[in-house]
Amino acid sequence: MKVSDYIVEFLINKGITDLWGYPGGSVTNLTDSLYKRKDKINAHVVYHEQAAGFAACAYANRNGIPGVAYSTGGPGATNLLTAVGHAYYDSIPVIFMTGNVNTHEAKGDLKIRQRGFQESDIVSVASPLTKISVYVEKPEKIKYYLEKIFYYATTNRPGPVLIDLPMDVLRAQVDAESLEGFVKTKSDKENVEETRFENCIKEALKLSKAPCLLLGNGLKRAMMQDKVRQVVEHLKMPYVTSMIAFDVIEHNEYYNGFVGAYGNRFANIVLSKSDLVIALGSRLDQRQVGAIRENFAKDAQIIRVDIDAGELSYMVHQNELSFCMDVEQALDILLNITLHRTFDEWNLKCNVVKEKLKGIDKAIPTEFLEELSKYIPENAMITTDVGQNMVWVPQAFHVKKGQKYMFSGGMGAMGHALPAAIGACYPRNQGISVCVCGDGGIQMNIQELQYIYREQIPVKIIVMNNYALGMIRHFQEMYFDSIYYQTTENGGYSVPDFAKIAEAYGIRGRVITCIEQLKELEYELNDEQPLLLEVRINEDTYVLPKLEYGKPNYDQQPLLDRKLLKELMDL
Repeated sequence: MKVSDYIVEFLINKGITDLWGYPGGSVTNLTDSLYKRKDKINAHVVYHEQAAGFAACAYANRNGIPGVAYSTGGPGATNLLTAVGHAYYDSIPVIFMTGNVNTHEAKGDLKIRQRGFQESDIVSVASPLTKISVYVEKPEKIKYYLEKIFYYATTNRPGPVLIDLPMDVLRAQVDAESLEGFVKTKSDKENVEETRFENCIKEALKLSKAPCLLLGNGLKRAMMQDKVRQVVEHLKMPYVTSMIAFDVIEHNEYYNGFVGAYGNRFANIVLSKSDLVIALGSRLDQRQVGAIRENFAKDAQIIRVDIDAGELSYMVHQNELSFCMDVEQALDILLNITLHRTFDEWNLKCNVVKEKLKGIDKAIPTEFLEELSKYIPENAMITTDVGQNMVWVPQAFHVKKGQKYMFSGGMGAMGHALPAAIGACYPRNQGISVCVCGDGGIQMNIQELQYIYREQIPVKIIVMNNYALGMIRHFQEMYFDSIYYQTTENGGYSVPDFAKIAEAYGIRGRVITCIEQLKELEYELNDEQPLLLEVRINEDTYVLPKLEYGKPNYDQQPLLDRKLLKELMDL
């Protein structure tokens, strides 16, 4: 059996239905093997390898199984790296497969930069951004390496893996029945974290008058949405989320927004008033807790659950309690706790905070997106880019049942939204995906409009066009005397007519300038055909509220009236 055929059969047996890549000399055997099994697995060609990686990430996010992206060696492999980093920081299981020169052409220990054409040591380059990267030096090792990388991608904290495949290895013949597999050594160490957590949480809830759940991205990665919903309904206590987990379940009466530097103002105030914060699967990074970590939920006992011991070592409070365990175990314990009290009074106070601050930070972009969200159906996939639009979406959208939102959280990669919306469409015939991006981000991977036209997939592209790189323009206004170099039309930056570009690709292009025009597009926003909707915003835009460096989360800019803030904090 040819090695490339073996790889394809391995992917099929793991339930993978679709993968993305770009052809090249060193992976021609692989693409030929994919062609021979196109009855079981669909290989989709994109127009840039970075787009292949982002599409594979979105496929993994949607389906809960690893995504797969492939490229040829050299520039093809390095073009994948931004997507590799995105998968690593956001804990997405993706298998990246790269071709390379024949083993006899590799430079090995020679003191030269390169021996074979398009040769690159992609394993060394990618290693800091993957859970594991391997070079298959012999055909007989293919089963071992495939099983090993799949194990690493999917166990504990998920993440990307990379397998580098020389041309002569891919075309070699092997006896599939005699290949040696990968066996993970089991640890005999007893896991006592569950018992510790159960005892701790029972005692903490007895003493707490104002508890709050903080739900993070780990819950989404573990596909725990149904169980999270059950826990929230069982405990009947307020919950907040990290920004990229704001859709962990559909919004309900206990949802109090997402926290952080650009978080909902009422969410940050609610959390600051809590006396107990139970953080599940959330990194609690600086964007979330603020620059001075001990000021986060300053008067609360913090209990943290994370599968990654390294994240728990980055403490928020010196007296916090941390548990290195699977979030599913923690959810099961919370679901089975018997509460001898209710938190009705505390929920009422949270509702007062929300009501007092309702609409206080609204702006034209968020008002538009809030209205748009009404037209987006259940079970739709929504992707965002990076910049102001990334924050406006969780500020404005009301999450409906079955919807999933995909961000580039840790990497913060412009160009993410469009190819991610492609990957979110697969397997096919499961509804639409909605791509929300800015005029800057859309141009990073705009070539993938050709993919969308070619495949006629139901991607709705919303371009929030403010004729500027809005996030950086805001920084320049705040810190650089409003010198808008490289961020506005007067500073050297410009944008095209996006609706016309869409039409050139064969995609319907529409332009609107006011919210009222949305109603006219209701049918086109929900049909099965691609659409690009350019929203022209002829004014300066901002992401507000915004936290000033070093300030506590509850006191974001523009500053609240001091009397109102005191009233809310004293509730």
